[in-house]
Amino acid sequence: MKRRKFLTTRFILLVFVIMATMAESGRANLPRDVEKRLRSKLSNAVEKKLTKLKFYCHENIYGKNPTAVPVAKASSNVTSGLSTLFGLVMVVDNKLTVGPEPDSKLIGYARGIYASASRQREEALLTIVNFVFTDGKYKGSALSVLGRNPIFHGYRELPVVGGSGGFQLARGSATAETYTFDRISGDPIVEYNVIVLHY
Repeated sequence: MKRRKFLTTRFILLVFVIMATMAESGRANLPRDVEKRLRSKLSNAVEKKLTKLKFYCHENIYGKNPTAVPVAKASSNVTSGLSTLFGLVMVVDNKLTVGPEPDSKLIGYARGIYASASRQREEALLTIVNFVFTDGKYKGSALSVLGRNPIFHGYRELPVVGGSGGFQLARGSATAETYTFDRISGDPIVEYNVIVLHY
């Protein structure tokens, strides 16, 4: 009788240990299962939006209050007398407006870095810039652009690689065309057409 009781007690303990182990292993998978379900619901509930924007970027390089300032230059170009901009790095804080006129409504700023990244005759910049919106529907939001910008081409295409605020997880394309180029000052006004997918 005692032996039978001992075996029964042992059996019950073994069952409890097995159940506890199963519960632990099930619990370990629970967060992944919950995350999967949430991701599925989120992807179904939140649809991507397609947004198109058009604005003008005013760059002032040589005027009284420059918005594009050189911060580095390759010393080899200076000492060798090469007539290339290769190695030049500029920081920019250009105005973005609704229209091409200088007094057009201000909607934000193009803030970032241009680096001359071509040793060939074709002048191409590595452009790393944020379009920061300070007015309108996307006030407080920004789009991030990173790519090659062959500045003397009539039409350039730059990838939009991200965004913040109303442009979270943005992906798309920004096309740039020089609207006007002042041959005396060297200052351009560039028309941007941007198309992005975002949440």
